[in-house]
Amino acid sequence: MPKISGRGFAMPQSPIRKLVPLADKAKARGIKVYHLNIGQPDLPTPQVALDALKDIDLKIFEYSPSDGLRSLREKLVKYYAKYKINVSVEDIIITTGGSEAVNIAFLSCLDPDDEIIVPEPAYANYTAFAIGSGAIVRPVVSSIDEGFCLPPVEQFEELITPRTKGIMICNPNNPTGYLYTQKELNHIRDIVKKHDLFLFSDEVYREFCYTGAPYISAFHLKGIENNVVLIDSVSKRYSECGIRVGALVTKNEEVKKSAMKFCQARLSPPLIGQIIAEASMDASDEYMLDVYNEYVERRKYMIDELNRIPGVYSPIPMGAFYTVARLPIDDSDKFCEWLLSTFEYEGQTVMMAPASGFYTNKGVGRNEVRLAYVLQKDELAKALFVLRKALEAYPGRTI
Repeated sequence: MPKISGRGFAMPQSPIRKLVPLADKAKARGIKVYHLNIGQPDLPTPQVALDALKDIDLKIFEYSPSDGLRSLREKLVKYYAKYKINVSVEDIIITTGGSEAVNIAFLSCLDPDDEIIVPEPAYANYTAFAIGSGAIVRPVVSSIDEGFCLPPVEQFEELITPRTKGIMICNPNNPTGYLYTQKELNHIRDIVKKHDLFLFSDEVYREFCYTGAPYISAFHLKGIENNVVLIDSVSKRYSECGIRVGALVTKNEEVKKSAMKFCQARLSPPLIGQIIAEASMDASDEYMLDVYNEYVERRKYMIDELNRIPGVYSPIPMGAFYTVARLPIDDSDKFCEWLLSTFEYEGQTVMMAPASGFYTNKGVGRNEVRLAYVLQKDELAKALFVLRKALEAYPGRTI
């Protein structure tokens, strides 16, 4: 029998989705599963988007241009301008979700054995797409005890080699909810400029910043405009994960030319998704404010309740809608599996993402989990109570 590729062997399982079969079996047994494992918002999609879907009167669902509908890209130019991100229509390439934007960015910019530096914990798919492009992730590990702030510049410099090609950041961060400061981003800018690196910046959670300060984009960093490759998506801000519409944004002409070759090879991004996404950008300010305020309330509730559970600690996330919590357990992978395969409290259990999957090096994050506060507060209350009961019953509890 022929063997699969080395990439196939090396590709990690998703820490967010790998436990789905266990969750499905739990549900089949009649167990209520509270999903805190995945960033799937439960808030309604804007009505203007739903209306646009109902009003589609096309006779043929044809290919769109490989770089996406021009009308959508024109709207995105105006949207970015609200955040003082000044780009042109030609700087924007529409992708099949933010995931494809990362994948195409890596394929366009990285050769096999090139290295990228990634602050961790980090979104697991960065490693997956790096493996797909043949690149190597060099992690700079942040600490939960320091609130997951950016590690010192010296740690970045220690990782620089002749093969270093870029730095990948997510701001606000998934999975920690950390929001980089101006000082931290200036440090990254200086490293990028000094070593002439790409800066891949995932900014899909920019609407969800809770400090009150203006949002800082990689495009705001002076002197590296042609080094920046911005990753975006409508999935989170409009509760539209399923339409699979994202964007790759860059001023670098060579990157654009390279990316378009990959875009042409995959033909086009989703037509119907683009129509919905374009309509979504007419969502009212009231809609966006309601969504923002809801996450503010959920964040406060979740962090307060987590830190009331004996032995549990979570720093306060300042962005996105996730947090990483440290639990009094021996192994988060075993604990999350046990929750779905063995434990139940009054017919209920909780699904979370083991944080080990957000680190490159094995053994790191073994007592941490990522939780997404994407449930209504009454559901969060039930989920966190069940988590408390689970920790009391878990055989591998450490305190």
